[in-house]
Amino acid sequence: MKELMLGNKAFARGLYEAGCSVASSYPGTPSTEITEEAAKYDEIYCE
Repeated sequence: MKELMLGNKAFARGLYEAGCSVASSYPGTPSTEITEEAAKYDEIYCE
């Protein structure tokens, strides 16, 4: 099934599908929102 995703969610999904296991970001930066989306995947450790 296809799903239409916006930028941050799509980027996090790409991290998941590529096999990323760790993601981190600095609070207040635009990448924080990507890390929040990646944290929804149990396989990715986010901080």
